[in-house]
Amino acid sequence: MRFILLVILCSLSLSVSAQWYKYNPFRKHERFPQLAALNDNSIKKLPIAQISKNRITNTTIVRTPYALLLMEESVIKTAQHNMRFRVYNSASYNFSDLAQMYVKQNRLSEAKWFLLQSLQISRQQNDKRHTITNLINLAAVKTGYGDFPQAKQDLIEARAIANSLGLTMDVAAVDRQMRYLEENKTRLKTEIRYAETADTDAQPVIK
Repeated sequence: MRFILLVILCSLSLSVSAQWYKYNPFRKHERFPQLAALNDNSIKKLPIAQISKNRITNTTIVRTPYALLLMEESVIKTAQHNMRFRVYNSASYNFSDLAQMYVKQNRLSEAKWFLLQSLQISRQQNDKRHTITNLINLAAVKTGYGDFPQAKQDLIEARAIANSLGLTMDVAAVDRQMRYLEENKTRLKTEIRYAETADTDAQPVIK
């Protein structure tokens, strides 16, 4: 029985692979036509990007009168807050900021008044660096409306304080302002409004 089953299985396997005798490993196979060459789209063949060399020029943003008014109100409000809560050192810097705003608008009378308030506080707080800056700015304002003797006196005081502290950069700044004062004695800005009150006038500080 086993022999019969073996013969049947062998016959079945031979019938399945009946084409085995046709296989010739040495015969030449059919060659298909060669594929077309692919295009080289590598990044090396891409054009080099040229960066335009545009010259950047400085642009001055002109603030509108309304924007200046909002800035002025904001700084004044901050200064009043600092004075109310006795944060005098910060209030001194607020007054300096207001003065610089008025200088840019050629409102030298207001600029001078706020610089005097800032100078008074900086002296009381013994903030000598701010005192020097206030004296230099105050001298520039006085130079603007032609009060050269008092402007020179402020610069001399600022230079003395800077020398006592060894602040060479501040000394150089004072010297530049002094040269500017000497060169502009004959050129007065008559169109600019100037303060009519003397420096010794008792002016109340903003509260």
